[in-house]
Amino acid sequence: MAHQNFPSRTDTGTGHCLPPSYKAGRHFLQIPGPTNVPDRILRAIDRPTIDHRGREFARLGRECLEGMKQIFNTANGEVFIFPASGTGAWEAAIVNTLSAGDHVLLFETGHFAVLWGQLAEKFGLIVDFVPGDWRHGIDTHVVAARLSSDRDRAIKAVMCVHNETSTGVTSDIAAVRKAMDAEKHPALLMVDTVSSLASIDYRHEEWGVDVTIAGSQKGLMLPPGLGFNAVSPKALAASQKTGLPRAFWSWEEMQGPNANGYFPSTPATNLLYGLREAISMLLEEGLEQVFQRHLRLSEATRRAVGGWGLELLCLNPTEYSASCTAILMPDGFNEAQFRVLVLDYYNLSLGAGLGKFAGRVFRIGHLGDLNDLMLCGTLCGIEMGLARFGVPHHPCGVSAAMKYLAE
Repeated sequence: MAHQNFPSRTDTGTGHCLPPSYKAGRHFLQIPGPTNVPDRILRAIDRPTIDHRGREFARLGRECLEGMKQIFNTANGEVFIFPASGTGAWEAAIVNTLSAGDHVLLFETGHFAVLWGQLAEKFGLIVDFVPGDWRHGIDTHVVAARLSSDRDRAIKAVMCVHNETSTGVTSDIAAVRKAMDAEKHPALLMVDTVSSLASIDYRHEEWGVDVTIAGSQKGLMLPPGLGFNAVSPKALAASQKTGLPRAFWSWEEMQGPNANGYFPSTPATNLLYGLREAISMLLEEGLEQVFQRHLRLSEATRRAVGGWGLELLCLNPTEYSASCTAILMPDGFNEAQFRVLVLDYYNLSLGAGLGKFAGRVFRIGHLGDLNDLMLCGTLCGIEMGLARFGVPHHPCGVSAAMKYLAE
């Protein structure tokens, strides 16, 4: 039988090969979340939905709630799980603890800090927004100064993003709490850990955090759809005095049913199957080992960026993120066009530049269920993309990362 000659897909204007319409192999999802969902979790989710008022569900609910206390590193507080995104968990934190007219202190560390502040304003909060350049984390000297000048104790909460997904900058939450304690300020400490929980060392109770916000779709390795609040006894007490209306987001409504493993409204049952499996996977590996793996892969990524001769967005090495890296494109090169090319030719998804760095920064997610070979494949795709896009660079980033990983 004679072989059939198929026409090649070429751009008749340039003669260059076009990206294939069918992409063989696996897709590399290397945005900073949602992350790829491992097979164990997919298999856990893929089972029949059960009666959410039955005994089997009660066991599932209790295992998820107790397991998440270990992930948040808290023993004396409560964990609440909502069928929601991280935005819903933001809202739950606000409406359960604050009242319209309350002052909150918030730091502009990146795009998600800005969004959280905008959400707070919609509830009538007065946001004391400390401006930032998006290249540094929270300055604890500023924390101390702002709280020291608040003699009337008008500030009711200090709101921080632990790891700013848009910039690859991590702030020192323990140091923020130390500054608050030094000023003997009674404000609640609220922390967004959406892109750090289960990826970067985080200690809700030890660091004196009152409300920790998280989502399912990043370090927890699940699809989007679950939002979390880890809550201190102090925050629970504050929730009895808040003036903001709440129903679906009410911690009080959650507490009674949660004590027996149930929820006041219909829960995301199949995502809870996945959450139970994710908790098992994290504890099997060991949280300290999980954090060390992320630190190692993030350093390999930065070695690649240095090898290419490109510039990191984060300027302070002590604030480098272990879950995502943001990279500045040289002048004249648009990150959105670069990401489209990398997706078309190499089936690799990278994170977009957000807010004030839209068009200027692309982001590599290196969090969740990730190993050396997966990271090296990602870095290879980027290096090939830089060459194809004509970005001035040194073609030795992948080798620099591999050398580090091999050591």
